[in-house]
Amino acid sequence: MEDQQPATGDLTVDAGSEALTGNETEAAETAEQSDGGAEAEEEAQSAQEAEAAAAVAEDGATRTRRPAGKRIAIAVAVAGVLFVGSAAFAGATMQPYLSDRATVATKLKVARTAANAITTLWTYTPENMDTLPDRAATYLSGDFAAQYRKFVDAIVAPNKQAKITNSTEVTGAAVESLEGPSAIAIVYTNTTSTSPLTKNVPTLKYLSYRLIMKRENGRWLVTRMNTITSLDLTPHL
Repeated sequence: MEDQQPATGDLTVDAGSEALTGNETEAAETAEQSDGGAEAEEEAQSAQEAEAAAAVAEDGATRTRRPAGKRIAIAVAVAGVLFVGSAAFAGATMQPYLSDRATVATKLKVARTAANAITTLWTYTPENMDTLPDRAATYLSGDFAAQYRKFVDAIVAPNKQAKITNSTEVTGAAVESLEGPSAIAIVYTNTTSTSPLTKNVPTLKYLSYRLIMKRENGRWLVTRMNTITSLDLTPHL
């Protein structure tokens, strides 16, 4: 009968196996729990990393947009400075150009007035000699106007008696100087005179004059005049 009873050692071994099996089960469950916790932790960490990456991306986009806005503002500012600079340059360039044009226009006006004055003063016929001082007065000023009238009054009678016709052609005019309302002009002329007393054979003279002029009430007037050149070019047979 003793041989048929199970041995204590066998029972110990079985119990140990059962105990070991239980321990392994618990260890496996613990490992599974640990693996599940690790996975959850990893998922949570991945979510945090994703959120952080999104935040960085958004912050990067914001940072990217801000410099672009600054660049636009700088570009606008630079464009404004360039525009102001170009306008200032254009103004600085145009000012002397306009000043030069105004000076040229004034000189032309002075030269034309001087030429017209000389033509009027020394062109006459026996029929219009009496009205010569009045015609010339529109170009003369001050004492010179009075002196010219006195001179004409003195030669009216003898010139009308000799039936002298005087014709003056301006061949050139130039402005010697121009300073504010004062100017000096030079006029070059060919003057022809005829008279029945000389059988209407013309006498030809080359004359040049220097005219001192002044602007009064917007008009240029002759205040003084003197002869620079007087050459008798009449042919002598």
